Amino acid sequence: MSLVRRAVPEDAPEVLRLRQVMIDDLPGGDKSVDWHEQSLPILRERLGEADADFAAFVVDHPERPGALAALVVGTVDYRIGKAGNPHGRAGYVFSVATDPDARRRGYARACMEELMEWFRERGAGQVMLTASAEAEPLYASLGFVHKPDPTMMRRL
Repeated sequence: MSLVRRAVPEDAPEVLRLRQVMIDDLPGGDKSVDWHEQSLPILRERLGEADADFAAFVVDHPERPGALAALVVGTVDYRIGKAGNPHGRAGYVFSVATDPDARRRGYARACMEELMEWFRERGAGQVMLTASAEAEPLYASLGFVHKPDPTMMRRL
């Protein structure tokens, strides 16, 4: 029996807590949590959509009932097909986080493996993510490679 399960609407506050753990660990991460209240209803709704293009996989914390130990979240998007991904379905991994007191137990790997299977089931031809230096060995061991992508962003 796997430790990993699909997150449900009741997990939404813990999903946000672990997302904040990830944000806090990033260089220049915004430690503000004032956005949680606004995000909570939408996240609950999305976690309740079983056949959606959005999924979160979690591991329950072994020492703290009601808390989560690890989290991975992903989406499947359509992008016009290309060589290597003619159907245009692409997975994107984000919000990979492990509670600080539950690290080094294989939880993030187990969640990632479950998410990768979810992507396969949805026909994703490629999966993308942004890796922190600490997480890069995990992703490399799962087959991820660097690509020379000049990604830019603009806030709206």
